[in-house]
Amino acid sequence: MKIGGHKIDTSHEDKIFFPKAKITKGDVIDYFWRVAKVMLPHVRGRPLAMRRHPDGIEGEGFFQKEVPDYFPRWIKRITTPRKEGGKVDNVVCDNAATLVYLANQACFTPHVWLSRRDKLDCPDQLIFDLDPPGTKFALVRFAAKALRDFLDELGLCAFVKTTGSRGLHVIVALDRKQDFDTAREFAQDVARVLANRHPKRLTVEPRKNKRRGRLYLDTARNSYAQHAVAPYAVRAIEGAPIATPLSWEEVNDSKVDAQRFTVKNIFQRLSRKSDPWKNLRRSMRSFKTARRRLDGIIKKEQEKR
Repeated sequence: MKIGGHKIDTSHEDKIFFPKAKITKGDVIDYFWRVAKVMLPHVRGRPLAMRRHPDGIEGEGFFQKEVPDYFPRWIKRITTPRKEGGKVDNVVCDNAATLVYLANQACFTPHVWLSRRDKLDCPDQLIFDLDPPGTKFALVRFAAKALRDFLDELGLCAFVKTTGSRGLHVIVALDRKQDFDTAREFAQDVARVLANRHPKRLTVEPRKNKRRGRLYLDTARNSYAQHAVAPYAVRAIEGAPIATPLSWEEVNDSKVDAQRFTVKNIFQRLSRKSDPWKNLRRSMRSFKTARRRLDGIIKKEQEKR
């Protein structure tokens, strides 16, 4: 293939990656070529971690952060310092050719940082990971909507996507003026207030045996060098489900769950509905006002106890 002036020698396109759905490596490569226009705004400029499955979903997959020596020179890289010392060279996916090249390397579930290459220490996204206890997706819907309403109360605009696996991610676009430690502390406080408001449904208890069927409000990804599955990435699950940005109206739809959209139906969706996250970067907000409002709410709720 020749994309954007770059030649990509694809291989083993008939290899089956998703046996029951009969989706081949070639199908996956074609998917990323077709979805590039809508996906690239969400991954461009971010360090990327490669989740690779060279033998499809029935083989062993692995994470790879370091760019292999054999990757072509035209693929962009960024050297990111490790907190514990040392450094790692990450891929930065800024064009369709890189997406297709990664797919040919059996990386169909790319994960990206919550910050961009020009300001690694300051996230431009805050993320809440909502996975159901068991199969209670209705509880995920409840948690996502409760979280959106609370963030709106704080003056923040929330976005949502399916993870393609079990749950939903709720995202807030930030103005990159605070570091990860500040962002994580804010997310943890939001989760605590929400769990206190809905103690029978939500929890911040990290130990599974103490959650008692409640949904865990997971804020752990809000740290330097942590990453989350990229919008429009394919998950290594039978049927090839996709991490798909949603509108908030769709969260109310009982037909929509974490694996509703797949390689086989996503383009039908995109042909009739624009990307719900297309204005995400225009919705960036500052922590300052939200932090003051949150502190006021925490103080009032403590006084009531």
